[in-house]
Amino acid sequence: MTNETIMVITGTRKGIGRYLAEYYCQRGYQVVGCSREESNFSHSHYRHFCVDVANEDEVRGMFYDIKRELGHVDIMINNAGIASMNHVLLTPMKTVQDIFDTNFIGTFLFCRESAKLMRRSGGRIVNFATVATPLNLEGEAIYAASKAAIESLTRVLARELAPFRITANAVGPTPVKTDLIRSVPEHKMAALLSRQAIRRYGEFRDISNVVDFFIKPESDFVSGQVIFLGGV
Repeated sequence: MTNETIMVITGTRKGIGRYLAEYYCQRGYQVVGCSREESNFSHSHYRHFCVDVANEDEVRGMFYDIKRELGHVDIMINNAGIASMNHVLLTPMKTVQDIFDTNFIGTFLFCRESAKLMRRSGGRIVNFATVATPLNLEGEAIYAASKAAIESLTRVLARELAPFRITANAVGPTPVKTDLIRSVPEHKMAALLSRQAIRRYGEFRDISNVVDFFIKPESDFVSGQVIFLGGV
């Protein structure tokens, strides 16, 4: 058992999740991260689990260990996600299933299990949306739809979990230079950035700035909100 602030972050092996794990460890949070594979990130405030976020048994086992070792969860950040740019006529069912499993099912499972450990003392849930949804981005129909489902889930969670003093919000990043967009042609990325009010790639600090706002003590009256970056 511990009185430290316990933060769970999914998808911490690389990219945004890795950055957030490092960022919050440096700020004194006890961070529990996960990914399908082992992580080479090591810190005295960090504990890593190898789980498939869409596997209910693995997720429940992870939270059983968290409860046994740490006693509670204060903050849940659902970062894990995958994308695939395909025209809808060329999108195989396997791609649809994989995207919804990781992006939506994974987020749902971690919201549910973390909320069980927040019921006594309250907490914060921060999910990940995307600007691909409000921009109706061509080639991202399934990815955008999976994140639209997360927006709806977040708003309903905000109401259902309010009696337990748990807030639920979401951040919608613009493209950040990570593996998620590495295979997208540069001209397509340029076209997307041109649809933003602020025409640049997102940076890790842009995301942690919004997460910082959602999880600060003074934000206990902020719930059911989705903040899109870049002026979308």
